[in-house]
Amino acid sequence: MRRSPRIPVLVIGALMGLLAWPALAAPFTVSDQTGRSLGLAGPPRRIVSLVPSVTETLFAIGAQAVLVGVTDFCDYPREAGRKPSVGGMVAPSLETIVTLTPDLVVATTAGNREETFTQLDRLRIPVYLVNPTRLADVLDLIARLGALTGHEAEAARLAASLGARIKAVSERVTPLPRPRVLYVLWPEPLIVPARGTLVSELLALAGADSVTADGGNGYPRYSLEAAVAGSPEVIILARHGGRPGPMAGDKWQRFAELPAVKSGRVYTVSGDLLHRYGPRVVDGLEQLARLIHPEAFGKAGRP
Repeated sequence: MRRSPRIPVLVIGALMGLLAWPALAAPFTVSDQTGRSLGLAGPPRRIVSLVPSVTETLFAIGAQAVLVGVTDFCDYPREAGRKPSVGGMVAPSLETIVTLTPDLVVATTAGNREETFTQLDRLRIPVYLVNPTRLADVLDLIARLGALTGHEAEAARLAASLGARIKAVSERVTPLPRPRVLYVLWPEPLIVPARGTLVSELLALAGADSVTADGGNGYPRYSLEAAVAGSPEVIILARHGGRPGPMAGDKWQRFAELPAVKSGRVYTVSGDLLHRYGPRVVDGLEQLARLIHPEAFGKAGRP
């Protein structure tokens, strides 16, 4: 893990002068994904990203030059690891952020703390909040980041390509029967996708009926008994950070009467693809669709 440099807190006061230079460009007003309006001196040229999916997206649209800082969790693409780190998402180093003299910090309401937003506001560092919960929000965020960084054309091309791939998946699986699928986001306690989540939407688009879709809102804890009672025909286990994680497929073999276990349809997928709100989420959708409906895709690598 990259180490954030330790900067004395007193240095913040001296560095704040660098963040308060007179505006040389015309006022630049933008609205973030939560509807907040931000007035900037001009288009941001020094961005700190506290959101791995935002970091991925900026690289994907060719806007990585504006990235002057990222978190320890911004590990894709590999080049992101060469950017200065501000630490973790929950408690990033404010001292490090200040030394990077950003004109904008991009953060998320679903991973960063309200305390961080308040502290950045006190330091007069503008914060652009993102909160995608649907695929449409992912495409919207791509367009917004393109507009923020002057890469509108690249963002439009990327969004159009992703939209076409989403449509291709939908067209292949729509005519097919919809198997009951249990998606395990985390094993202990058992965490699953329910109403209003991106993963539930992806499962539906991939041609599945999620057995936990009506089990609450967001990503609730779920009882093992309820999961088994759903009699899933396919079980999909998320792994995290490229590791197998604490729940291997053989843990489910004791439920020998489950249709998914009987037919050998217990799979593992990368949570980095399905839980992050960047362009690779469509890779995750395609992977889900191939696992749930292998008959629809044959040997083709991509729908």
